[in-house]
Amino acid sequence: MITLAHDLESIHHDLRQRLDIAAGARPDLGHPRDHYTAIDTFLAAASRHNAAMVDAIAPLVRHLPDGHDLAHEFLAASRAYEESLAQVKAKLYGSTFAVARPWPSIWEDVRHELDAVTRLEVRLADALLAAEPDDPRDLGTRLHHAELVSPTRPHPWIPHQGVVGHLARAVARRVDRFWDSAEGRMVPEPVRHHDRRRQGPLTQYLLADPHLDDD
Repeated sequence: MITLAHDLESIHHDLRQRLDIAAGARPDLGHPRDHYTAIDTFLAAASRHNAAMVDAIAPLVRHLPDGHDLAHEFLAASRAYEESLAQVKAKLYGSTFAVARPWPSIWEDVRHELDAVTRLEVRLADALLAAEPDDPRDLGTRLHHAELVSPTRPHPWIPHQGVVGHLARAVARRVDRFWDSAEGRMVPEPVRHHDRRRQGPLTQYLLADPHLDDD
């Protein structure tokens, strides 16, 4: 159970780093698409983690004696966060729905929603630990496995709860996987609390996912 809190701390740190890099990425005349990689990598990591929390952790909290309201609050924040990520995707690929919005305004929304959802994720982990302190389940591993099969793009308008939500995310993941492959999109490995120490510099370099400054 405690591994979930440790993994969330690492994941939140990673997402904020990726967000800083994405928000600071700028194209130039010689490399007009250079910013795509930084932004797309953040979108993939953020979308996948958000969907995994909805699928793997929120239902556990909903079934706690006093967990329904907290789970509902998290799901609302999760959808708002996903909508802000969808604005990033729309702006990046020139959608008419976002082309007129300046990047600073979009990134401000993302930061606000990320802060809100990460605070609630910590509350979910705390609620689970308080309700069942001796629970032997490794929820960090449960979350990690869910991230491996979660969508890599934001899908705020598909169903999110119950069996229908689970099936909708499975379909979205298959569609995302097809387009990730077709577009040669780099999707980083999900973060785990101990993963970075297992990955040497060469592995991190080959994955295009360096964390060499963490230690």
